[in-house]
Amino acid sequence: MRRAIDGDADAYRRLLTAITPRLRAMARRRCDQFGAPPSEAEDVVQEVLLAIHLKRGTWDPARPLGPWLSAITRNKLIDSLRRRGRVVNAPVEDLIETLEAEETGAITDRLDVERVLGGLRDPQRDIVRSISLEGRGVRETAERLGMSDGAVRVALHRALKALAAIYGRESR
Repeated sequence: MRRAIDGDADAYRRLLTAITPRLRAMARRRCDQFGAPPSEAEDVVQEVLLAIHLKRGTWDPARPLGPWLSAITRNKLIDSLRRRGRVVNAPVEDLIETLEAEETGAITDRLDVERVLGGLRDPQRDIVRSISLEGRGVRETAERLGMSDGAVRVALHRALKALAAIYGRESR
């Protein structure tokens, strides 16, 4: 993607060829998740490819590509369903996928995560760690922390907003 943004047409073609099967799989999974017909997936893939083309300059090269693609796919499916008159309510847990980084396994990544999480207060830090890093659900996290599901969702939303602010300050 970096080379494509720099104008390398061959790299751009290879990128689109490489990501299209992944986009198709994501679109099918999202269609199933939101109760959309499987035939909707291919239309969503085409809209995602167009959005990538039009918005590729908005991708931050310092961030992983996967979450950016996932967010576009999710949003394009929701747009498609809304155009067809369906009401779509996406739970907060679905947004976490768009924020997850690609697995690298590097120790420095884990240290960076812990350092940034240190900027949050309890229980926000515990909630983000539980849901985003450990893969636990909202209900399981709520039970473990003695909170309601709604309180966990609100705290998660506020924590993600705080993390975005922390990230913004650090990336300057």
